[in-house]
Amino acid sequence: MKRIVILLLALSAAVCGVLSSGCASMGAPSTEPLLSAAGFVSRTPENPKQQNLYNQLPPYKVHRATYQGKVIYAYKDEKKGLAYVGNEQAYQRYQQLAVQRRIAADNYAAAEMSRDAAYGWYGYYGPYVGARPVVIIRR
Repeated sequence: MKRIVILLLALSAAVCGVLSSGCASMGAPSTEPLLSAAGFVSRTPENPKQQNLYNQLPPYKVHRATYQGKVIYAYKDEKKGLAYVGNEQAYQRYQQLAVQRRIAADNYAAAEMSRDAAYGWYGYYGPYVGARPVVIIRR
């Protein structure tokens, strides 16, 4: 009974550690590198018409619009003062890269959980977590 309690405590501690360290280490994924890799081009508004369009865009979200009969996608980065602009193919590639990044993050989290859960069994403490040592008394 005592081993089960110790095992449950060790597993819950490992899960809590993984969850807290996973959130701190991964953080929010950056969108700008994905957009650039997908083929989006960064543009700075140069004239009043472009500045007006830029101001109307929602910040930090990919926005779909039609311009001169063509579908375009734009992402406004307020801190840098520029917009990433791409076509339908660039947007599809961006979606693929985002899914790949999500899968990689999930695999990383699963590997970390497996490593942390196995640590108590095969790591520093050996295979018998919480086992008492045998003491031999000689007279």
